[in-house]
Amino acid sequence: MTATSAEDHAVTDAEYHASVSDRAALPWHPRILQGGMGVAVSDWRLARAVATSGQMGIVSGTAIGLVVARRLQLGDEGGHVRRALAALPLPGVAERILSRYYVEGGKAEGRPFKAVPAFTPEPKRPLNELTVAGNFVEVHLAKEGHDGLVGLNLLHKVRLPTPSSLYGALLAGVDAVVMGAGIPRDIPHMLDLLAAHLPAEVPLDLPPAADGTRRALRFDPAELWGEASPPALRRPPFFAIVSSHTLAKALAREPVSRPDGFVVEAPIAGGHNAPPRGKGPLDERGQPVYGPRDEADLTKVAEVGLPFWVAGGYAQPTRLAEALEAGASGVQLGTAFAFCEDSGIETSLKRRLHEQIRRGEAEIVTDAVASPTGFPFKVATLEGTLSEQDVYEERGRICDLGFLTTPYEREDGSVGMRCPSEPVDDWVRKGGDLAETVGRKCLCNGLVATNGLAQSRPNGDVEPPVITSGDDLSLVAELLERHGVEGYRAHHVIEAILARTPALASSGAT
Repeated sequence: MTATSAEDHAVTDAEYHASVSDRAALPWHPRILQGGMGVAVSDWRLARAVATSGQMGIVSGTAIGLVVARRLQLGDEGGHVRRALAALPLPGVAERILSRYYVEGGKAEGRPFKAVPAFTPEPKRPLNELTVAGNFVEVHLAKEGHDGLVGLNLLHKVRLPTPSSLYGALLAGVDAVVMGAGIPRDIPHMLDLLAAHLPAEVPLDLPPAADGTRRALRFDPAELWGEASPPALRRPPFFAIVSSHTLAKALAREPVSRPDGFVVEAPIAGGHNAPPRGKGPLDERGQPVYGPRDEADLTKVAEVGLPFWVAGGYAQPTRLAEALEAGASGVQLGTAFAFCEDSGIETSLKRRLHEQIRRGEAEIVTDAVASPTGFPFKVATLEGTLSEQDVYEERGRICDLGFLTTPYEREDGSVGMRCPSEPVDDWVRKGGDLAETVGRKCLCNGLVATNGLAQSRPNGDVEPPVITSGDDLSLVAELLERHGVEGYRAHHVIEAILARTPALASSGAT
């Protein structure tokens, strides 16, 4: 963490204008953006499959440094991570990461993964290096061998790794950045700075230090290069995920927060949802109730004058055509891609979900309190996962990854980290409200387990997964029926959507 004055952090006009002089636009607007689903559900294989099918593939950058470290400890089957690390231009970084995490032939079954430090306001250099490298690896592999479009998805609620995550993706030539789960006012400017190899900061939203300086995490790319000269970088377009036309207009109003486009997401989309605008009661199942106020007016979004894509329920017949008619550039799809054979969900979990969907028994619940972020989070109910209360209770409260922790000020004025999903006594000791712990679940470990990288505990327990999904499973059911027990691929999703818009299907337009 740095405590800096405004003067210390100031960037000269010349530096800033140099940093924004090469803002890239997409060479064309894809009709379909593949949703950025983490942790590593939207992995490089899925994003590459979508990009090579003529649409935009998007990798999830959430916790990707941890994912890469665990892939290396499993022996890096196929050598993909090591191949990508060999292309990382930062001097010495790949060698240090391999020395720390790579296990020839893979670690012994049941042996715990080596711990990766959690982010704090003062991350050590090895953690910054791993985060930069992880995002570089995922984007590099997704872009390898073709000229399609590959984007990066991050969560604004996972704030501290953001600068190092973005920088790694920029080094790999990412084509776009997409961010949701919060209000990303600071990301356009952060991209401007990082593309020029300039320092970027994440404010900690805490009172100033005793001497009046503000608290922030500071990431300086120059510290990673030493005597080497960094390459010229292209600043990619940034698309903010919003749930309302009001927020879209507010972000576009000021040059420093103005994105290059939007993804307009409805409440039935998977993952984190924006809370309802009205703070009404929950339904009989404990789900938030959404109403007309929570529906974005696409006509007003179009008036902003920036490209946008719509998400949440747009895998239905005719919905792409409706979106285009409303002025959108296309649609974003998550759920249908999440359950395809190219996604990162562990195969046995995927098969069990497929069977539920085939039988019409799949159940998606919008859990109002599970996520430590405070945002509603959609969960697919499945035996043996954190969707079951007994599994959650048996696991107990362990918080050792820390991606959803937030900074707080200790009594002595120093800064600590806490999470409402950590042990209750720890949370309360850190000044947290006891009521905020009720129903919270460890999404960090659960989402990592979903892609087959579950941590083994010393007592023999293995972290249970948690699976998120959108409400609309109709296209998944249709594709499973059409393609049988072997499942369907990413290109089948794309073909099905474009075929439902006859003008696009006949012209081959993207």
